Amino acid sequence: MGFAEQRFNVNLSILFTELPLLERPAAAAAAGFTAVELWWPWIDSPTPEQSELDALRKAIEDAGVRLTGLNFYAGRLPGPDRGALSLPGEESERFRANIDVAADFAESLGCKALNALYGNRAEGVDPAEQDALALENLVLAARAADRIGAILLIEALNKPESPLYPLVSAPAAAGIVAKVNEATGLDNARFLMDLYHLSMNGEDLPSVIERFASITGHVQIADNPGRGAPGTGTLPLEELLDQLRKAGYEGYVGLEYKPGDRPSTEAFDWLPAEARAAR
Repeated sequence: MGFAEQRFNVNLSILFTELPLLERPAAAAAAGFTAVELWWPWIDSPTPEQSELDALRKAIEDAGVRLTGLNFYAGRLPGPDRGALSLPGEESERFRANIDVAADFAESLGCKALNALYGNRAEGVDPAEQDALALENLVLAARAADRIGAILLIEALNKPESPLYPLVSAPAAAGIVAKVNEATGLDNARFLMDLYHLSMNGEDLPSVIERFASITGHVQIADNPGRGAPGTGTLPLEELLDQLRKAGYEGYVGLEYKPGDRPSTEAFDWLPAEARAAR
């Protein structure tokens, strides 16, 4: 099958970041992409002014690209925060305030996937208390996603880069997916399979795909080591994506890698131009 048979989108929160936010959708379109995804762009505000939301919506619409994935508020990314929904106090409240804002923004652009980062372990707080809070907030997020006809994504990160994040394996994230679906009865929670993070955890990626492709709602890639473009490291990404397709995954593959010491427009030489437009 190969890369040409996949459906790619580009993450505008890690690629094209040399440009202002509102210029990135058009840059992605100029590079040949028709679909984009985003971390929550307003890292200090779960509830930005409506004018800011409208400006980003217009930039996406004017560029002629589709928004296919959006993170809920998760603090400062990339950085040490790694999510907010399991953190007692102010950060959890900020996450809750963001739920409907993010869902409404996603709905306005036809986006059908919302990603909720779990959050780090907090010093001096019982992990069981954090897990109970996380489930509460994930249930709220799943209901908001269901309201707009979207799925809720649960992501595993990697322990070397996120040592305080509790979901650092595919089984751990899949377990939370099951708990959320059981709690809501909506069956709209899905696993976000980030092959870079899982490889950093030392997981057997073909086995992960075999076990969890059926509950996977989105896939993200970067090569390892280095979190660069495919071909800059040693991961057999083409083979792994072929395995995912054969296992029944037909969704987007998000490009969530660092461009390195070059403009983002030069970081796609591994992908033929005709393969960048999602079919």
